[in-house]
Amino acid sequence: MTDKKNLRSQAWFARQDKMGFYYRSWLKNRGFPHDQFDGRPVIGICNTWSELTPCNSHFKTIAEHVRWGVLDAGGFPLEFPVMSLGETMLRPTAMLYRNLASMDVEESIRANPLDGVVLLMGCDKTTPALLMGAASVDLPTIGVSGGPMLRGFYKGKHIGSGTNTISMSEQLRSGQITLADFYEAEASMHRSQGHCMTMGTASTMACMVEALGVGMPGNAAIPAVDARRNLLAREAGRRIVEMVKQDIVLSQIMTREAFENAIRVNGGIGGSTNAVVHLIAMARRIGVELSLDDWDRLGREVPCLVDLMPSGRFLMEDFFEAGGLPVVIRELAEKGFINKDAMTVNGHTIWENNQDVTCWNSEVIHPFDAPVKPNGGIAVLRGNLAPNGAIVKPSAASPHLMRHTGRAVVFESIEDLHARINDDTLDIDETCVMVLKNCGPKGYPGMAEVGNMPLPPKILKRGITDMIRISDARMSGTAYGTVVLHAAPEAAAGGPLALVENGDRITLDVDARSLHLHVDEAEFDRRKAAWQPPAGHGNRGYVKLYVDHVLQADEGADFDFLVGGSGAAVPRDNH
Repeated sequence: MTDKKNLRSQAWFARQDKMGFYYRSWLKNRGFPHDQFDGRPVIGICNTWSELTPCNSHFKTIAEHVRWGVLDAGGFPLEFPVMSLGETMLRPTAMLYRNLASMDVEESIRANPLDGVVLLMGCDKTTPALLMGAASVDLPTIGVSGGPMLRGFYKGKHIGSGTNTISMSEQLRSGQITLADFYEAEASMHRSQGHCMTMGTASTMACMVEALGVGMPGNAAIPAVDARRNLLAREAGRRIVEMVKQDIVLSQIMTREAFENAIRVNGGIGGSTNAVVHLIAMARRIGVELSLDDWDRLGREVPCLVDLMPSGRFLMEDFFEAGGLPVVIRELAEKGFINKDAMTVNGHTIWENNQDVTCWNSEVIHPFDAPVKPNGGIAVLRGNLAPNGAIVKPSAASPHLMRHTGRAVVFESIEDLHARINDDTLDIDETCVMVLKNCGPKGYPGMAEVGNMPLPPKILKRGITDMIRISDARMSGTAYGTVVLHAAPEAAAGGPLALVENGDRITLDVDARSLHLHVDEAEFDRRKAAWQPPAGHGNRGYVKLYVDHVLQADEGADFDFLVGGSGAAVPRDNH
């Protein structure tokens, strides 16, 4: 148990000297009474609110509910901002700045008089960035997600963010809908505050927060505009004060067993491929060994139970009404796929939290023995084209393409793709394998969500909606198709992907976990000797730091100097 003598904040506020005067006095300009500094736990509310991050635009309200909860429990809440990462506005990709935001979080927590922290996150990269930063400090921590938007509604049908953005843009390119239809849909899709309401990366990472035990039960699916989202925030505010008193730090929650649970839950929900790179980075910050092989092994036998876009039909609001993530956890736990004794932030085990829940709609959340799809896990591919691994999401892929050999059509960069993809003279058909280079961590830079390459219009007009696509990039969690991603090492680092040429034969065999380039060793060596790295993107500032220090996708794309943590030691005085 922690008493007030052991609170970090007392190194600032319990002083009866010049520095005690200094630390207390400036905070008193907000009207805090002197007894506010009497040894009550100081709780940081780490807020990623920003008008440039629409998914997080309601976080001022959520922060207020956390504040009330902290006050209810006798704590001292202090809100602070950190860099907010929005998928919708930030260019060239929010992933470029995930590590920067994690540094902001880590240093803000450690440098300030905080005993515990509540992390407010919603849009895709805000979740891993905040958890990575907090993990490197290792204080009592609770994550509160912002919640998904309400269902999109267009011409009598539900539409989902990202998923239908992609499908309708393809329909526009192929002439199936008009520009007026397109505009009407974009006005109808996002009709409330909150993050993407498909099982994209934002919803997936909210599920990961709950599955890891870092979030309160129910965190994943309560809609952003539902009053119960605010109630959950208030409960988190109350609970974090108790966690400080009990000295329950993040490393006691984010254990190896918790990460195994999260990987299996990701399979059960048909979650985003982006969870792979984020969970590996988070695990390495907290000192847990986690690899691509763990993803393949742990997720291989997990069926997809949730019928949500992009792999299925429904949306997050339907998921919540059906019982939400607790139902998935219970189904998996009953079949032995969950470490039942893993502790969660509310003080109970994950099994205690979820053992008695009820499914209210088995069309949305299927029972384990009658799944939506038999394999919801992430398949890890290896071979001479990706010796350190690449991934594919079987639940979002086309069964007839899971074992296929085709002729490579190569795009050297995203600009090359954009310049040629709409040309009807492009030498390509549906049997080909599209290959995109130089879009990995160093190459883009930032490993953008461009791996789900658009198909050529001449292919779309024939009613074909999927082809094999291979790259060192990521794709949006709202995307779908037979898309091989995260090929490592990436092309810009001299990986084998850089050596693929038009006309090469490539074999994808998902069952065999194989990705093979049919080029003999002598020719491969000749190409490697002739290869020149592409022109660099990072000649100054943060981008240079990123390109110089980012690890490959199979290692979480974190910075080499950020792996691990520096703990919560109190820094020197500032005067």
